[in-house]
Amino acid sequence: MSDFTAPEIAWGPMLPVLVVLVAAVVGVLVEAFVPAARRRVVQVALTLASLAGALLAVAALWNDVELTGGTDVLGGSLVVDGPTLVLQATIALLALLSTLLFADRVAGGEDAFAPSVAAVPGSDYEEIARSKGLRQTEVYPLLLFATGGMMIFPATTDLLMLFVALEVLSLPLYLLSGMARRRRLLSQEASMKYFLLGAFVSAVMLFGIGLLYGYSGSLRYADIAAATATPNGMEGLLVVGSLLLLAGLFFKVGAVPFHMWTPDVYQGAPTPVTGFMAACTKVAAFGALLRVVYGMLPGMAWDLEVVLWVVAIITMVVGTVAALVQTDVKRLLAYSSIAHAGFVLTGVVALQDSGITAVLFYLLAYGATTVGAFGLVSLVRERGTGDDDAPAVLGEATRLSQWAGLGRTHPVVAVTFTLFLLSFAGIPLTAGFVGKFAVFSAAVEGGAWPLALIGVLASAAAAFFYVRIIVLMFFTESDDATGTVRGEVSSLTPDAPAAPVGGTDEETLARPAVATVEAERTTRATVVGGEGLTVVAVAVCALLTVVLGVAPSPVLDAIASVAVLLP
Repeated sequence: MSDFTAPEIAWGPMLPVLVVLVAAVVGVLVEAFVPAARRRVVQVALTLASLAGALLAVAALWNDVELTGGTDVLGGSLVVDGPTLVLQATIALLALLSTLLFADRVAGGEDAFAPSVAAVPGSDYEEIARSKGLRQTEVYPLLLFATGGMMIFPATTDLLMLFVALEVLSLPLYLLSGMARRRRLLSQEASMKYFLLGAFVSAVMLFGIGLLYGYSGSLRYADIAAATATPNGMEGLLVVGSLLLLAGLFFKVGAVPFHMWTPDVYQGAPTPVTGFMAACTKVAAFGALLRVVYGMLPGMAWDLEVVLWVVAIITMVVGTVAALVQTDVKRLLAYSSIAHAGFVLTGVVALQDSGITAVLFYLLAYGATTVGAFGLVSLVRERGTGDDDAPAVLGEATRLSQWAGLGRTHPVVAVTFTLFLLSFAGIPLTAGFVGKFAVFSAAVEGGAWPLALIGVLASAAAAFFYVRIIVLMFFTESDDATGTVRGEVSSLTPDAPAAPVGGTDEETLARPAVATVEAERTTRATVVGGEGLTVVAVAVCALLTVVLGVAPSPVLDAIASVAVLLP
């Protein structure tokens, strides 16, 4: 009988992930043992401290990885190299900023999450939970578990670990998407759609993993890459398995044709969750896609290049065209994120070392801008009357028509949102411009100049709907006395009444369809400050957007110095 040999695990390189996951487990214990009155403060402090600790752990590992190129962990299932550290630092930073959005209590001392998620919307039980001031603090361990999965996802070099990380990051997001305090039915619909489509895509991805294992006899990226160099008569398994695997990754980044969940989930989920999901999930998924395309399937560049080209083109076109007709700001930003997924794919298609640097920088720039934009959306609220006809701040004012004249009533908010919109559009001196320039330059260097040209044209077209919001905020008048907005509003159907804008549980789930010239509403938009946590997060995001646009060289150089993927 052979003696058991204990595996050697390098705990040091895993420290950023361990800090987050251990804190998530501690957060679950906090829910069980800490009194309810202190639970929120403890959970927020624990979450912020763990994410800051993850950033410090990445900084501590940076010099060693820069000198050695990185190291394998868990017998080669994970790899901690330069791109891994950049992606983990980006995810931890964006998650830390998102935590501020989660924790802020904006309107009437309420946060964005339902007091009792299990309660039936509009039921007496829900009203009792609200009247007693219950707080949903379970969101913080869920955020940490999702963040931990996101930090593992781009570091995997093993298909089984890739799938485990995918589920760890996805399951908390399914729950968080259905926990909105207002518009509960819309939120629960978003959660159900995200869960069902996510489960289906996970099954597709798992089937692809099985086919790749059948082809190569291994789950390791390096072994599969080596197997592709030697024809063995089972190339059909390789091609189909690769396509199914890519389909799962395309779903997570929101690329067409796997994008249909994005606008509905972004609109229905609590806005802090939307910002967290839009930024961090895209960073993690593109990191995993980079490692799969560059590390596992380089020998299939000829076969997969056409797929990547087609997906990138239709993603840019569909995201841009669909955003042009949106009347809800969260749905508009959702389709904008789809278009940006196409822009990032141009850097992936480049198949050059410069493409890795460009994609990593773009993800940082896009993530900061996205968290800031959704943070501002959470601050723009409807101002109307409560149940007792007293003035009250209601739900978020997400209809574009409600943003009319915001530049005159709240110029700081409007100017900051304009900065984020200009960055999305890729206007010079913003982070978005540098990111787009980097990925398009990498595409040209890799011979994909037609793709870069289409990206430039799509960016020019996308600028229209960003500028439209700017014009609406600064150059469109709203009549505060009557609540009338002139210029750009919508109704649900030609003969149907509009849904209540206050966000009651009985609201219809129909989408705006028919444009009208003028519409009456009983609420007006205002901006609330809350406890100031969202303001801090937005300010940091705005600072990053400007700094990365004006002086990007230090960040680009730092990323380029470690942008080498280990096999």
